Amino acid sequence: MRLAYKVALVTGGRQGIGRAIAERFMAEGAQVIVCGRGVRPSDLPTQMIWQQVDVADAKQVAGLFAFIQAECGKLHVLVNNAGVQIEKTIAETNDDDWQLLMGVNARGVFNCIRAALPVMATGASIVNIGSISGTTADPGLALYNASKAFVHGLTRSVAVDHGPHIRCNAICPGWIMTGMADSAFAVAKHPDAAKADALARHVAGRFGEPEDIANMALWLASDESSFATGQLFTVDGGLTAASPLNPNLF
Repeated sequence: MRLAYKVALVTGGRQGIGRAIAERFMAEGAQVIVCGRGVRPSDLPTQMIWQQVDVADAKQVAGLFAFIQAECGKLHVLVNNAGVQIEKTIAETNDDDWQLLMGVNARGVFNCIRAALPVMATGASIVNIGSISGTTADPGLALYNASKAFVHGLTRSVAVDHGPHIRCNAICPGWIMTGMADSAFAVAKHPDAAKADALARHVAGRFGEPEDIANMALWLASDESSFATGQLFTVDGGLTAASPLNPNLF
């Protein structure tokens, strides 16, 4: 029960990584609040509080944190997980794509952190979900790559500007088997070959699962990581540890 008596907010917790984090936090004793742009998922555990919020909208985000303060008092953990992905190069990207993706992935993280700071307890932890795509660009994901680089930079700034009151770290997942990963492989010239090649480059011998990221999020949310702040933690099965050479050919 590493999060007993703590209040945690997970944005974008409807499915995938966010859902896995929310469920892991609940199992460790936290009161979990989950938000998303849609209505409450029918399969969301009854113990979790659901709030319908578009994190790109600063007014909605302010309302969310006013609710948290009124209902729960202080917030101990914020996980900025909400994100969207658009499979386009910059030449193919239009203004609507920019507004959607950067609104959620960049402005949304900014909005939530800014609104959370006055509500967060001393020693609280912010966990941002970045990506290895923020440091090594994946093809055909121009805006997504850029948005995650923004998250990485903001993570460091928040840690520097607001420590020791709060800690702020980012998790940089690799290929985690969610709908986003499936969409990225689907636009490849040869999807099956692209997926097989990506798998061969994972020294762990498998793709990641949402639970792999939830495990790291739990550690960063808990007091066990009290000396970790301003850091980017890569969880990618060894994908970025290797050179571009295919290890199976050596």
